[in-house]
Amino acid sequence: MDLEQEGERLLAFARGSVHPDGGFGWLSEDGALEPERPVELWISCRMTHVFALAHLMGHDWAGDLVDHGVSALTGRFRDHVNGGWYAAVGPDGPVTRAKTAYEHAFVLLAASSAAVAGRPGADALLADALDVLDRHFWDEDAGMVVEEWDEAWTTLDDYRGVNANMHTVEALLAVGDLARAERIVTRVVHGFAREHDWRIPEHFDAAWNPLPDYDRDDPAHPFRPYGATVGHWFEWSRLTLSLRAGLGDAAPAWMLDDAAALFDAGVREGWAVDGADGFVYTVDWDATPVVRQRMHWVVTEALAAAATLDRLTGDPAYREWHERWWGYADAYLVDRERGSWHHELGPDNRPAAGTWAGKPDVYHAFQATLAPRLPAYPPFARALRDRRRA
Repeated sequence: MDLEQEGERLLAFARGSVHPDGGFGWLSEDGALEPERPVELWISCRMTHVFALAHLMGHDWAGDLVDHGVSALTGRFRDHVNGGWYAAVGPDGPVTRAKTAYEHAFVLLAASSAAVAGRPGADALLADALDVLDRHFWDEDAGMVVEEWDEAWTTLDDYRGVNANMHTVEALLAVGDLARAERIVTRVVHGFAREHDWRIPEHFDAAWNPLPDYDRDDPAHPFRPYGATVGHWFEWSRLTLSLRAGLGDAAPAWMLDDAAALFDAGVREGWAVDGADGFVYTVDWDATPVVRQRMHWVVTEALAAAATLDRLTGDPAYREWHERWWGYADAYLVDRERGSWHHELGPDNRPAAGTWAGKPDVYHAFQATLAPRLPAYPPFARALRDRRRA
């Protein structure tokens, strides 16, 4: 697989996501914009981030798309009365009025990448996103972020989620806030993951007690599935390694061991466990597969984690997995005919759409093409800027 060429192919597909009303919309399997869908904040942020990376790679055309994203984040997505951002908007305004940490983490990531790329308005957006994080989402006592507020920031939901905290770590690394990133990683990876045989609980109550049966009746939920989510183990592994590289000599010794343990658990309990190549989506608390669908993002995070572990340890086993999984992606996930990657496959590795219909964004796959070519730290945007300056 020529990773540079694959990245260019993904960018070409992503350019079709520009929504005429602002932000970036949902794309179909054929790469057509689906205008009837609400415009999602998480997609618009991810695409703004990706186009900022493209701009930093020397694609002059991408600058205008970053500006398009920043304009949407300071315009139609912004709650100009209460502050923060709406999770989804339509032609008549907000569709989802709750303020959620998952989406706000991506606002911070998009703003950071746009600021690194030097785009107008990005610095102010970044300052705004950090202020919202500080005032509403960061829980100093817990060392974690809370999950969901109502529109006016008056009522906080009791649910706490690890997924939002994971992407907050990603955003904190992007802005260089290693102290808060370390607090979250320590609690989740060195705490929750170790305590549960590396099967990270995803769902908690307000006191951070695990909710092991959460969404048992909706096991294939795209953001809050029941059980343990295999792809997140790889994602936490890579983020832990990035934090470790950023901390340098101050990094605790457990970080490399725990990152490797998460990777090993993902391979052992997620890969080809039902006789066919591919990662299952989720497992139960005894490692029994629950949702056997193959989600594209799980492979991309496994690829990024393998590349990072290979870079940092030199262990040939990680390179072998990296090569094997790229072979799998090329054979089953990469859509050479219509572009991008199939977002979901069935257990038979044929395209499916039970959880993910269409091809909403290229964020995961594009970053998988960058991870083997960039250092573990700094994160992607700053690493690309540093490479251009060298």
